[in-house]
Amino acid sequence: MEKYFVKQTPSFWMEAVQEFKRVSSITVAAMMMALNTLLGYFKIILIPKILTISFASLAVGACALVCGPLLSGCMAAVADIIKYVVRPDGAFFVGFTLNEFLVGFIYGLFFYKCTKITLVRCVVARFVIVFLINLFLTPLWLYILYGNAFWAMVSARLLKNALMFPIDVALLYLVLTTTSKVMKQRSVQK
Repeated sequence: MEKYFVKQTPSFWMEAVQEFKRVSSITVAAMMMALNTLLGYFKIILIPKILTISFASLAVGACALVCGPLLSGCMAAVADIIKYVVRPDGAFFVGFTLNEFLVGFIYGLFFYKCTKITLVRCVVARFVIVFLINLFLTPLWLYILYGNAFWAMVSARLLKNALMFPIDVALLYLVLTTTSKVMKQRSVQK
């Protein structure tokens, strides 16, 4: 598993913190936040407030590649709050905002300062997010909020995530390889 993560040395974390001071990184994070917010409204609702399909995490993945785990996590959390303020959908719960932060953070651990985007890396990153967030934390938050049976929520989400996994991985790989190529072209032009 260690070979799929980017090596997190003290310099990795120092550079990730420095992203908060770079105007270009803040600009990219703001654009990805706007894209995340926009994509968040185009979702397929299978079961209201319980089971939806969204592609908003693609913007978080692109931000994580460019801006690192800390800035992309913060961007995703702020985007979640903005989405709630603009169009509230049920009660606000900080657990879902934590989920969004963790998506950005996890993507950052896999892709920030990554030398090459590989399909295997995308599969492992998406699997960690599906397992930790979609199949554990989200059902836990829904159980706390609505009292729904935890294991029933997990089984419903398991089917949805199993069906969406190859689509999510393919889209993530496409977005990240395209973003990586654009970043390389821009660095060559400078």
